[in-house]
Order: sequence, then structure tokens, then C-alpha cells
Amino acid sequence: MSDPISFTSKSPRFGLPFLFAGQAQKEYSVNEAHALADMLLHPAVIAEQDAPPAAPADGECWLVGPNPSGDWHGHAGSVASMQAGNWLFASPRNGMRLFDESTGQYRLYRDGWHAASAIAEAQGGSTIDSEARTAIAGLIAALAAAGVLPST
Repeated sequence: MSDPISFTSKSPRFGLPFLFAGQAQKEYSVNEAHALADMLLHPAVIAEQDAPPAAPADGECWLVGPNPSGDWHGHAGSVASMQAGNWLFASPRNGMRLFDESTGQYRLYRDGWHAASAIAEAQGGSTIDSEARTAIAGLIAALAAAGVLPST
């Protein structure tokens, strides 16, 4: 029989709290783990900003900007969620993706949050191929509809 696994107090990727045998008030650890899982499963944020909103509703998620203030101080780049009247933060990891409702597009975390820039439709030129321009415009629209490019 193999040796039992010995856990630290939190998971290594997102800091989900673990329970321990004989732990008092287990509901706090379980509730925190569920709140973090709720925030991180298919994450969507309202927008990115540096200051917490004045009256956030429970469950709202925000992307903390590069110069956080107030309750968000020290959490630049984190995902913040209002849970039971308190802010809960999750530090991003490379490969994490979230949907930004303010821009209608996905952001990818790779040593910082990244989002694709808008692409201008083809214009000008001495020879105009209307079929190619129609195809390019269709590709741009499809990428925007898929959340890769910002909605216009």
C-alpha cells in the first residue's frame, strides 16, 4: 500500500483551501473553496478597473487593473469577486482565459493579461478585389463574434 498523500493547507494552483481531519468550522474552508471554484469556472468579468466598484453585487467579478486602490490594493492583475460582502481574489496563471463583458472578447493570461486588438478592414490600393475584401470583412466579423477580437 502506498503512503498517504500529505497536503499543505491550500491547493498549489489557485489556493483552494483543504480540509483536515478534526478541523473545527470546516464550513469556512469549504465555502471559501466553493466561492473560488465558482469564480474560476468559466470566468467572466464585468470590466477591468483599478478601484473597486461602489456597490458591487455578490458574485460580480472584476479584473483588477495595474494600479489598484482601496480594497484592491496589492492585487494588480487578479480576478476579484464579491462574495458574501467581501472581496475574494484569485491570482492568474499562464493559460488562464476569461471573458471581458465590457469589450465582448476573451483575454488570455500569459505573463500578463492580453487581448487581441481590433483589425481594420482592407482599404485603398491600386487594384481593388471586392471579393477578397468581402471575405476579409467576414473573417473579422466572425472573429469578433467568437470573442477573439473586440466587438465594434
